[in-house]
Amino acid sequence: MFAKLENLERRFEDLEQQLSSPDVLADQERYVKLTKAHAELGQVVSLFRRYKDLRNQLAESKAMLSDPDPDMRSMAQEEIKELETEMPAIEQELKIMLLPKDPMDDKNIILEIRAGTGGDEAALFAADLFRMYSRYAETRGWKVEILSASDTGTGGYKEIIALLKGHKAYSNLKFEAGTHRVQRVPVTESQGRIHTSAATVAIMPEAEETDITIRPEELRFDVYRSSGPGGQSVNTTDSAVRVTHIPTGIVASCQDEKSQHKNKAQALKVLYSRLLQAEQERVQAEQAENRRSQVGSGDRSERIRTYNFPQGRVTDHRVNLTLYKLDSVMEGDIQELVDALTTAAQAEILKAQSDI
Repeated sequence: MFAKLENLERRFEDLEQQLSSPDVLADQERYVKLTKAHAELGQVVSLFRRYKDLRNQLAESKAMLSDPDPDMRSMAQEEIKELETEMPAIEQELKIMLLPKDPMDDKNIILEIRAGTGGDEAALFAADLFRMYSRYAETRGWKVEILSASDTGTGGYKEIIALLKGHKAYSNLKFEAGTHRVQRVPVTESQGRIHTSAATVAIMPEAEETDITIRPEELRFDVYRSSGPGGQSVNTTDSAVRVTHIPTGIVASCQDEKSQHKNKAQALKVLYSRLLQAEQERVQAEQAENRRSQVGSGDRSERIRTYNFPQGRVTDHRVNLTLYKLDSVMEGDIQELVDALTTAAQAEILKAQSDI
């Protein structure tokens, strides 16, 4: 590990020299590229330098143990104790920083939420989840763009698909995929009985055309009339678009826009992301056969989290974390859950590497 860190430090110093070169300063594209690489290395190099300073201090303190002055020896023992407590934590953090990066982490995401078992209550819960993620996105400075929505007319969603644009959106929310369960008394329940409903969440990295290669002949487009609540053009023009990827059978559709052209573009955006997600799942399945390095399977049938309203708690079953602040969680305060899942995933990868 330390040999790799030394190489990264040398690379960092080399980038610093290049960035001060007049030739680089005159080449805007190259300058931006090198600046980004320099910034990415900055955090790990800074921490590594801190670790080396502590290591040097530890060596000096140990040398002081042979000092004839008892006060100096006592001071050295205290310093050694502090340093030997701090250094392992930094070493662990460095190990995490050196883990292979998920190439999708910096991407925007396509968020899909669908009502599961529970009828109208499940649809209302789907709307609550969308609000939760939208509020979280706001706190991160992300942009939320609804691509498609099928509402119930009573404040719920049978399905809603949105694009979340922002820094490391996929990195933060990739572990949210799965079945979310809610336990609460529906507003229509006259006898105060607690009902259990569910909604499924899918998190897909937004795909660019360079991520997936699709030949035109692999796509089939169908147009049809929009249905459901809407404006004057609903049911009067064939503006809704359904696109099918013939080799895989994966389908995406959009009917929210009045323009057939816009609906086609939105449907293709979702289709590309679904195809990229399918490819990711295939690769992850192969990796899981060789090493168990995933936090949960991400399978939509897996109950990953329970939101219990009578008790005011939310429990993530994958990391056995229970928070008694359900109100704030539903308002988008989910960073503690996000961090716990990320830490668990990193721990699993570190364990898998140590087992090799």
